[in-house]
Amino acid sequence: MDRTIRPVAYFTGLYLLVATPFALRQQNTEFLFYIAIVIGLAIAVLLLHRRVHLSSGVLWALSLWGLLHMLGGLLRLPESWPTDNNSGVLYSLWLVPGYLKYDNPVHAFGFAVATQVCWECLRTVPGIRPTLGIVVLCALAGMGLGSLNEVIEFAATLMIPGTNVGGFVNTGWDLVANMLGASTTATLIWLRGRKSEGGGGISEVSSPTRQTASSNLKSKI
Repeated sequence: MDRTIRPVAYFTGLYLLVATPFALRQQNTEFLFYIAIVIGLAIAVLLLHRRVHLSSGVLWALSLWGLLHMLGGLLRLPESWPTDNNSGVLYSLWLVPGYLKYDNPVHAFGFAVATQVCWECLRTVPGIRPTLGIVVLCALAGMGLGSLNEVIEFAATLMIPGTNVGGFVNTGWDLVANMLGASTTATLIWLRGRKSEGGGGISEVSSPTRQTASSNLKSKI
């Protein structure tokens, strides 16, 4: 495990160790299921990082997303606080009553990060630049991961009684939030690319994979 991911792994492991007994004490089977999913995703990110060397910022953002998810499902709120369906958990807290729940910006943030992950994977391919077509592809990939998240939530409703997943309208707003997050990240990637090109070329920080490929090419020349 390299130095970039080690502190992120410790931080993520720590909050999962804290979240697990909380879920057990609350007899929250739904979030025990989600904790298992987060652990599986953390392993997947570790394996992906070994191949494409994700940036430190993205690794920390992914870990923060997991923490926001744990807090959303396990943190109980005072009864006087406005929550959807009076569920009493942070995920259902109305930030703007009737319009915006805690759940919505968490979805937007999470799949904005997922879109950045898609770009950081693609940019390891020699010759790939953040053209309009490429960033649209990244946004669609991010939204696709968001749809996979909804499938996992649907699976939870089938396996676990009394979940706090919500109905069709909730799923729809989740997908809208995912789209906004993914589109925002894709737009920022595209704008940074255009700015770099205006300065004489794409001046992104190259990943170690691309640096190695470049070094090998130079040695052959």
